[in-house]
Amino acid sequence: MGNSSLIQKAVFLDRDGVINKAIVKNKNPYPPQSLQEFFIVEDAHELLTGLKEAGFLLVVVTNQPDVARGQQKRSVVEKMNKLLAEKLPIDDIYVCWEGWDGMCNCRKPKPGLLVDAAKKHRINMEKSFIIGDRWRDISAGKAASCRTVFIDYEYDEVLRDKPDCTVTNLRDAVRWIVKQS
Repeated sequence: MGNSSLIQKAVFLDRDGVINKAIVKNKNPYPPQSLQEFFIVEDAHELLTGLKEAGFLLVVVTNQPDVARGQQKRSVVEKMNKLLAEKLPIDDIYVCWEGWDGMCNCRKPKPGLLVDAAKKHRINMEKSFIIGDRWRDISAGKAASCRTVFIDYEYDEVLRDKPDCTVTNLRDAVRWIVKQS
């Protein structure tokens, strides 16, 4: 498949910490454990609608390792994803259920989730972006040849790849992407 057949541009969105709030303890982010802890980021619908209007396909790419580790029920994660799909203008959701690095090709920082979405939706990665709040998101985006936007919540971790843009919230991430396109 040559680049001429890759017609879509996309914004890949990490889930926890980007479109829904992460639970932060001691400067480390964790996914919500229940629907009662699951809160969509303020203005997410408006912001993602703006990306759709700018011509972007919206694809959530999320690691959910707590399922494989026995710390979360898959049905709860699926309910959270269903809620996102109902409330936000998202085109598709890709989930890696593996619990540990090296077990698969889809667990970020590997680019498998992005690559699978690109094949299905005919996405041109060079015209696409990823928004993430963890080093794994930025590294996956770089490996997939996307431009990367890092939302810096000052977690206690170090980036392994330099993002194309660093912001402090989803609004600024969307604003930067729209200016680039």
